[in-house]
Amino acid sequence: MSQQFLNLLGLCRKAGKVSRGHDASFTSISKKRAKACFLMEDASERLKQEFQRTCTFDGRDIPCVVLDMKMNDLYAAIGLRGAVITVDDAGFASKLLQLLKEDNA
Repeated sequence: MSQQFLNLLGLCRKAGKVSRGHDASFTSISKKRAKACFLMEDASERLKQEFQRTCTFDGRDIPCVVLDMKMNDLYAAIGLRGAVITVDDAGFASKLLQLLKEDNA
């Protein structure tokens, strides 16, 4: 996980554009506020499947990515602990997804 990605995710949190945890993320996706969904690698398989389905249900096309980081890594990086987070701003989400693509290239 690049430092640039983590810095931008921290900025999203400070801007109030992150929903954390099952209920908040699910609500954000259901109300079509979420622009991207990120799952931690140590989230349960059931949770990963649930959110991957939810992001595409009812015509939604929300990118859902399993990150190469654990819940404790997320907490250490940005001060939020959870298995799932959503980014609720199109600009932030686009840049975060771009950074992930660059890291994996």
